[in-house]
Amino acid sequence: MSVASSPPFTARILVVDDHRAARESMADVLRAAGYDVATCASGQEAVRWLDEHEAEVVVTDLQMPGMSGLELLPKIRKKREDLQVVLITAHGTVAAAVEAMRLGAFDFLEKPFDAKELESVVERALTSDTVVRRAGGSTTAAQDTPLLIGESAVMMRLKDQIRRIAATDETVLIVGESGTGKERVARLLHAQSRRASRPLVSLNCPALSPQLMESELFGHERGAFTGADARRIGRFELAEGGTILLDEVTEIDLPLQAKLLRVLQERTYERVGSSQTLQVDVRILATTNRDLREAVANGEFREDLFFRLAVVPVEVPPLRARGGDIRLLAEHFLREAARRLDREPVLLADEAWSLLHEYHWPGNVRELENLMKRVTVLCDSEPVGADVLRSWLLGSSHGRSEALPIGMSLQEMERQLIEATLEHYGGHRERTARALGIGVRTLANKLRSYGYPPRATFPERRTACAR
Repeated sequence: MSVASSPPFTARILVVDDHRAARESMADVLRAAGYDVATCASGQEAVRWLDEHEAEVVVTDLQMPGMSGLELLPKIRKKREDLQVVLITAHGTVAAAVEAMRLGAFDFLEKPFDAKELESVVERALTSDTVVRRAGGSTTAAQDTPLLIGESAVMMRLKDQIRRIAATDETVLIVGESGTGKERVARLLHAQSRRASRPLVSLNCPALSPQLMESELFGHERGAFTGADARRIGRFELAEGGTILLDEVTEIDLPLQAKLLRVLQERTYERVGSSQTLQVDVRILATTNRDLREAVANGEFREDLFFRLAVVPVEVPPLRARGGDIRLLAEHFLREAARRLDREPVLLADEAWSLLHEYHWPGNVRELENLMKRVTVLCDSEPVGADVLRSWLLGSSHGRSEALPIGMSLQEMERQLIEATLEHYGGHRERTARALGIGVRTLANKLRSYGYPPRATFPERRTACAR
């Protein structure tokens, strides 16, 4: 089976601002980051442009004559609910930020902001599940209808448990090994709850320092600390009326655990640098891949917080306990990988399916998904046999692979997949990113962390409805 040729994938960003200097400045920053940028000088012009063109993200000023950013936002959402919108303003207020989020905005930036902040929020809008929105209860966007694939007995019990728990407002602790799909379970709990029409806001706890995590959770006032040039709305405030997901909650340090406990007990908190007490109405979901009781015994996690979080514990089974689901999942991932490459799904030989069922899956569903992506990208003939798969697995029930020894981290496996895909496409980063299902900026950041030099030039594709 030959690899179909794929056009370079470059995300298109629409920048809307009535001030030409600001509009072109933002456009230049995003073009330098490798994006295809179009610009419009008004909300009305943006609506007409979107009638004839596609975009992945809209960056729009809030204060504009004729049609404000808040008025433009629902018109965009009506056209495409999966289109992410970032609002920019020099006159931001808490009320405006919360209203923007309620209407479905992805994020909210206050001027002045630097190029890195703009690049960061656009990249997150393109590649991250950090904030999942449902506008008016609609389920049009793919991310709004999380799938939990599986017909095994353990998965049927999990689905039934989710249905029963979703109807309540109780705090839920979702436990399971890395790669089992804990975040997907959280999204399904939210989607089936009475809060489904309100925001689901997620925080990846291991990714942030303690100071940044406190600011992300509770927000901060201008001048609260070095670099706090403007007021920032926290995740709890953005999730008002909806759900907040604390991903890998064990990574929160002890002093911040005490503040989180207060939110669970009293439903109140203060922004960093403020003495004003705020009330909050959110449902709290938390995930962990660790044994929280062991973390409590080791003094790494507060016992009182553990009991507050584990009101309703949900255990997500490892893939090795879901033998009957492996083929369903693999075929789903093969279809998804093929769809991204605009080709037919790869076929596996019978002995390859036998190997997949015998394998222990230390990386769980995430490992299976990565393997199916690699098969789709790199296999030129089919059906794909067991020998090909065995060379890429961490180890099988009949022995260990010489290529990828047992104990290799998922991060290293991801690196090898990225490097192999990049080599396959002759170093073409846009095609590599498209094949892997990630953004170009995300790929660039990962390659930079591996020690690869940045590209000397970026694509300069320019389209604009305002010249």
